[in-house]
Amino acid sequence: MTTPTSKPMSHSPSSIPSLAQTEKEKEYEGEGEGINSPPEFSKKEIKALYRKTDFRIMPILALLYLCCQIDRGNIANAAIEGLTTSLHLGGNRFNIALTLFFIPYCLLEVPSNLVVKYFRPSRWIPFLAVLWGIVMTLMGLVKTYHQLVAVRACLGIAEAGLFPGVIYYLTFWYPRHELSFRIGLFFAAASMSGAFSGLLAYGISFMDGIQGLRAWQWIFILEGIATIAAGLLASLVLYDFPSTATYLTDSERAYIVWRQKYAYSEQGEDEQFSWIYVRDAVCDWQVWTHVLLYMSIVGPLYGIVFFTPTVVKTFGFNTPDTQLMTVPLYVCATLVLLTNSYFSDLTKLRSPFILFSFTLNVIGFSILLSAVSWGVKYFALFLVLSGVYSGFPVMLSWASNNFAGHYKRCVAMAIHIGIGNFSGAIFSNVYRSKDAPRYIFGHAMGMGFTWLGIFIVLFNVFLYRRINAKRDKILAEHNGGEDGKIEVKAEEVRRMGDKAVTFRYNL
Repeated sequence: MTTPTSKPMSHSPSSIPSLAQTEKEKEYEGEGEGINSPPEFSKKEIKALYRKTDFRIMPILALLYLCCQIDRGNIANAAIEGLTTSLHLGGNRFNIALTLFFIPYCLLEVPSNLVVKYFRPSRWIPFLAVLWGIVMTLMGLVKTYHQLVAVRACLGIAEAGLFPGVIYYLTFWYPRHELSFRIGLFFAAASMSGAFSGLLAYGISFMDGIQGLRAWQWIFILEGIATIAAGLLASLVLYDFPSTATYLTDSERAYIVWRQKYAYSEQGEDEQFSWIYVRDAVCDWQVWTHVLLYMSIVGPLYGIVFFTPTVVKTFGFNTPDTQLMTVPLYVCATLVLLTNSYFSDLTKLRSPFILFSFTLNVIGFSILLSAVSWGVKYFALFLVLSGVYSGFPVMLSWASNNFAGHYKRCVAMAIHIGIGNFSGAIFSNVYRSKDAPRYIFGHAMGMGFTWLGIFIVLFNVFLYRRINAKRDKILAEHNGGEDGKIEVKAEEVRRMGDKAVTFRYNL
């Protein structure tokens, strides 16, 4: 690799330096694509290029995540189809079964993310899908509570690498300010999973007794088999990196690789792994504030998703009607999610749209905590589910935008998601059967975490604004207000990532 020398560099965070300014490497080490200069594309051609990429990778990723979320959450549908009575899940046994999923799930997300590139995304991601599909199928054969807990833990092991791996994978393909809508498209599968899960459970409920199996067993078995099929399909259609995408022309591949090289930094990002980047991620204050922000969204999300069928059933509906009544909730949440993500990318802002989602949560949980009719509470579920789902992709994009440095971002995102998901373990235990039908404790916990999230957003914005202003001042002082140039070594900027004086945090 050619070692860049010290060159003047523009301090504008939105500018992309010329090759003469940065002496950019001719060999793209991360994916082996040799490029001497970026191909010239019109705005229309660039839009068409990314639309082509969307059609190639987003549908299969969304399908895998749809299966992931259905398999993770279908235990809620199985619970009202006889799971709790068949396995004698009285007291807090059902909550423990939910909790045991999250322990291995959270612990294995960081190591899984570190091996994504080593094992290749086109192999690793489908492998995980087939693995958890097998586990889900076997869950339909459990006979005791202890077997259920063990298989739920195995499901956590198998699913651990998918979500952080895909978020990291998307950063190989899309620039930082176009990431939110793509994560929104991917995560829309999570919100739609609630609708599909309810519809599937309604249909499968009529299989009760076939081959001597209960309806809840068929839910696990059939949905597990579907996941295995989706994983095998993914192994045939996924591409590893832009430079290996055969559906792109040479110039299209070169453009995406070149653009991604500078998506997070004017001077590009270091492709050589070093444990220094792991240390940088662990010691960065913003990683830990984003962990708290993640927990404030994901905790209420898991809580309300796992127990929505149970809450709706307290309104007085029978089991089939309860399954169907959950469907509109998730359809609405999906529409709000996509709209929120789209406008976040359009404005290149994150925090205002996260605060919008938290506002929906505050209103929704306030209603659920009140003594009102079931119709009003049903409306509140629309608000809460729309809030938790619509804030999630924007929150992830905000973190990804502000963690610069290839491997630092890999580790930081895994820490962010891995530790943040422990809030799912917390919220697996806040909707207790003894609190039915109002579930005051669970809704109050959701409200409390929401206000924590609001505080973290405002805190991060305050610090980001302060740091950006300080860097502007440093550049102005060094440049003397003349031509916007500063002497800085390209390799130093790549090494510093988001700590470089030329980097601007996204708000």
